[in-house]
Amino acid sequence: MPPRPLPTHFLCIPLVTAAARQQLSASLSSFKADVTSSDSFGVPDGAIRPIGTLHLTLGVMSFPRNEGLEGAVTLLKTLIPQQMLSDIRRGPAPAQHEAGEDGPPGPISHPLSVTLKGLHTMQSAAKASVLYAPPLDEDGLLTQFCRKLQSIFQDAELMVEDTRPLLLHATILNTIYVKGRKGKKSEKLWIDARQILDRYDDYVWMENVPIEKIAICKMGAKKLEDGDEAYEVEAEIDMI
Repeated sequence: MPPRPLPTHFLCIPLVTAAARQQLSASLSSFKADVTSSDSFGVPDGAIRPIGTLHLTLGVMSFPRNEGLEGAVTLLKTLIPQQMLSDIRRGPAPAQHEAGEDGPPGPISHPLSVTLKGLHTMQSAAKASVLYAPPLDEDGLLTQFCRKLQSIFQDAELMVEDTRPLLLHATILNTIYVKGRKGKKSEKLWIDARQILDRYDDYVWMENVPIEKIAICKMGAKKLEDGDEAYEVEAEIDMI
């Protein structure tokens, strides 16, 4: 079996906008103060992800020496997100209707927004290294939109193959970023997250924040002058 391609980039929906930053700053600061306290859970500070890194990953890409990146950027810039949303909202046209019988679709009256609520792990709650906040998606529109974006890049063979179903999530805690761990360098730090997950099961991280961009970012968050971190954006398009 050939080795899995090394991820270099990823397609995502950035969550840190002007409208979201104040909400995320308050919720993450409160969470960090709680779970890192020695009187609470004692989680290392470095495990809490910086605000600027929060996003919804739609798929990862492998472009060694940036070979193939230009094709992904070009494809991204051909997309018309509002038209994609309009098509999803309308659904397939009824077979008995003639095309154009009902006239052209009207404009979309409201943007696609994201609410992050709760805290989960993909691992065992008793032995976890990553905790994430899922987006609420009661009508399924966000998931359908993200799957459509994902499939466009998969069909163009610009994403690393992944047979797992798309799981939209914003990583809140990841122990891989904790520096100075004891033991072997490759040893992963695990935490018993059962009580943390119970406490933050209904926690709202951000609410009804419109999506503004779709982006291709480079792996590896960079430190910013203000102390925050963010991923380098290779290309992005506006939702509207």
